[in-house]
Amino acid sequence: MSVVLISNIAIFVATFLGMEWVGWLTHRYIMHGPLWFLHADHHDPKHEHPLQKNDLFIILFSLPGILLIYFGTQSGLSSPLLWAGIGVSVYGVAYFFVHEGVIHRRVRSIPTANHPYFVALRRAHGAHHGSRERTGGICFGMLLVPLRYFRDAWSHTPQSKSHS
Repeated sequence: MSVVLISNIAIFVATFLGMEWVGWLTHRYIMHGPLWFLHADHHDPKHEHPLQKNDLFIILFSLPGILLIYFGTQSGLSSPLLWAGIGVSVYGVAYFFVHEGVIHRRVRSIPTANHPYFVALRRAHGAHHGSRERTGGICFGMLLVPLRYFRDAWSHTPQSKSHS
């Protein structure tokens, strides 16, 4: 493998992983901060409309990936900007499948995953939604699960017992 390819794969992986921290910070300080008016309906269990104001964040958060890919392709397929944009965009796709599909079941065609990791994710996200207010929330991440949820899910999920 060439050094450029290895470098671009590293940029992709680092960007994808870094997006979890960007997502956590944005969720904690922007969505539960000045843009709460857009995010509040996501915490409302009585919200019955299939779309939420919170869905506007999907458009807003897709812009960095789109711009990085656009400007990266102007410099060629080996551009670090392109690979960073792909990392951002792949994180966005993972967010869609995990958050909208596995956690909230808004996309019914995505199967329910009962692996302990996904059980822990749902429990941590459920704890986050335990607060209906702008403040007082916990578990602002999407893919990283606090260990207490993972340990509990691992010890209480049927298929995890076969791995012990």
